[in-house]
Amino acid sequence: MIAQTAEVREQHRFDVAALERYLRERVPDFRGPIEVRQFRGGQSNPTYHLKAGGREFVLRRKPPGKLLPSAHAVDREYRVITALGRTTVPVPRTYVLCEDDSVIGTAFYVMDCVHGRVFSDPALPGVGATERSAMYDSLNDVLARLHTVDYAAIGLGDYGKPGNYFSRQIHRWTQQYRASETERFESMERLIEWLPAHLPNDDTTTLVHGDFRPGNVIMHPTEPRVAAVLDWELSTLGHPLADLAYNAMPYRLGLEWDGFRGKDLAALGLPTEEAYVAAYCKRVGRSSIPDWDWYVVFAIFRLAAIAQGIMGRVIAGTANDPQARIRGERAKPLADAGWTIAQEMKP
Repeated sequence: MIAQTAEVREQHRFDVAALERYLRERVPDFRGPIEVRQFRGGQSNPTYHLKAGGREFVLRRKPPGKLLPSAHAVDREYRVITALGRTTVPVPRTYVLCEDDSVIGTAFYVMDCVHGRVFSDPALPGVGATERSAMYDSLNDVLARLHTVDYAAIGLGDYGKPGNYFSRQIHRWTQQYRASETERFESMERLIEWLPAHLPNDDTTTLVHGDFRPGNVIMHPTEPRVAAVLDWELSTLGHPLADLAYNAMPYRLGLEWDGFRGKDLAALGLPTEEAYVAAYCKRVGRSSIPDWDWYVVFAIFRLAAIAQGIMGRVIAGTANDPQARIRGERAKPLADAGWTIAQEMKP
């Protein structure tokens, strides 16, 4: 994991001595000096590896500059990770949240550094079929654990709005899509009409991660299990099947999206979509999921809206990611894929 770090970017540097003074007073047995490196990658919240006194930590902070009021909410991340630390959901141990901008320029929090393996490709390349199978079982188990947490009992009863989750999400992502629309996609127009007209009759509320996928978990260095779940910035109170469908989306997508279509699942040690969903249902106590395909269509619609947002930034000249155009061009084929599944659904 430390191999994924580099020198701190110029625009993300801060007063290391000020940080050291702050942590000495608030983290038990903390000793300096601090060595700081920055994790590479596209995190919206700059993330740093800290080495101090023979210990390792991770610091996540709001980026410098003018921000939207609700964006980059490191306080929410800290709150949910800290609360989940009292459950069986694997998360790093947290130490301190600092909302005083005078320390390093923006709000930040510090947590343990968890070592292990991160797989950006959901097919988990580089491991054997037996290990891959066990890793997917662990992913399934961790997601089920999250969705069965008594969120009110751990102090997260006000962490979001319970109920009506999908109606609000469809409205939100339609607005986001419209705000960055560069051309008309007939399939997206159909989805915008079809999704609210076919809402399933299930208004379950649980704690949800919002971006649960292999790239956002750390697998144990040698064992086929999840050691820690990361990147909680989209977490809220929501519908658990939004998380599950998003996690299972590779089953419906082709190789151009790192999907599983066309791959020999049995040879890879990957469960079938039906087996993965059934294992989740057994763990959370569901007998089945009526309208499962609706949830998959919603997950694809949301990803298409996100892709369109990226393309909007490409057109405006504000995209930072060198792969932004490729990601943005996925909006239409994603919408097409979602609409195809919707049309094939039984009434």
